[in-house]
Amino acid sequence: MNKKVLIVDDDPRNIFALKLTLKSRGFQLESSTSAQEAIQMLKSQNDFDVVLMDMMMPDMDGYEATKIIRNLEDIKQIPIIAVTAQAMPEDKQKCLDAGAQDYVSKPINVDVLMNAMEKLF
Repeated sequence: MNKKVLIVDDDPRNIFALKLTLKSRGFQLESSTSAQEAIQMLKSQNDFDVVLMDMMMPDMDGYEATKIIRNLEDIKQIPIIAVTAQAMPEDKQKCLDAGAQDYVSKPINVDVLMNAMEKLF
């Protein structure tokens, strides 16, 4: 598969679990614990195939980060999957309205995540 994924989550345990799962499926992985750092990574390495964006982070949340990414010419086309513990229907719409292509709720169901990612490749 060899797709490159950026995992953005303020909880290192979530990053660790996602990395284990995705690495075993052949993905190349990078991670960031802050939205600001993730935006800088996307600007400096524009070869990511998808971003898994935690929506609930301190400082800058995933909604704000997604909106910023969508307004930056060099990286606005990179697909973003919103990842959040907020699981109400209006939460999904809020993520899509911010610019995410898809939405996966926590705790992450790996099959749901893989389906969401495969639709983007």
